[in-house]
Amino acid sequence: MAKKKTDPNYKVIAENRRARFDYAIEDDIECGLILEGSEVKSLRENSANVAESYAAVEDGELWLINSYIAPYEQAKTFGHEERRRRKLLVSRKELANLWNATQRKGMTLVPLVLYFNHKGLAKMKLGIAKGKKIHDKRETQAKRDWSRQKQRLLKDHG
Repeated sequence: MAKKKTDPNYKVIAENRRARFDYAIEDDIECGLILEGSEVKSLRENSANVAESYAAVEDGELWLINSYIAPYEQAKTFGHEERRRRKLLVSRKELANLWNATQRKGMTLVPLVLYFNHKGLAKMKLGIAKGKKIHDKRETQAKRDWSRQKQRLLKDHG
């Protein structure tokens, strides 16, 4: 991971920060995206949102639904639809595992991060997650608050 931070091509475009609060993420998987040219150019300008999107396995294919990529101003006639369904690329074995997780185990596929990898290709990290109940969210918040308070106390007395 340390190498990626110094790599000039590695760049985080959009992050779903609420995902870890709303869901208990059990596993994650990296997948590619099928994008149009104007979408890639728009992503290079850091204009995307994956916070309210999700992924689903439909007809033996993996789709990213309701993600937002801002229109690219210079591509007037050959622009793209902002909230279109985008196909995600995974191996057949991974697709079968994702289908099993969503259909049999009742899991959800949540986009965590949209980024350009070290080769300059757009990738997405999907989390295989279970939805948290309200009391679980409160518990997570309480743990986070306590760890912050603990750090403050250690800093003041140390």
